[in-house]
Order: sequence, then C-alpha cells, then structure tokens
Amino acid sequence: MAGASKNSRTTVATQKFNCTCGGEVEMKTKLENGRLKNYAECQKCKRVERRPKDFR
Repeated sequence: MAGASKNSRTTVATQKFNCTCGGEVEMKTKLENGRLKNYAECQKCKRVERRPKDFR
C-alpha cells in the first residue's frame, strides 16, 4: 500500500494576516510593464504593501 512520502505535505496551511486598522490583508497580482507584480492590499483601508507581514 502506498503512503505519503516523507517530503509530501499532508495538510494545507494558510496564514491570515490582519492590518492595524482591523481589515484583512489579501494578496493580489497586476500586470505592470509586461511583468506580473504581486502585492498585498488591505480590504478595509486599501493600504498597499509588498508583502503581508509589512502591515505589522
């Protein structure tokens, strides 16, 4: 019987980030100058940062 390998992920872990205003931070992607840019945006105050941990 085949089991999960030692390097496989058996659970999915998602981490939720919150802004200082109390809103939830969501990752978004936009096309800018022919390149994809990832950024994090607060849903409540519309603050934009490079990554979610910058909201702390």
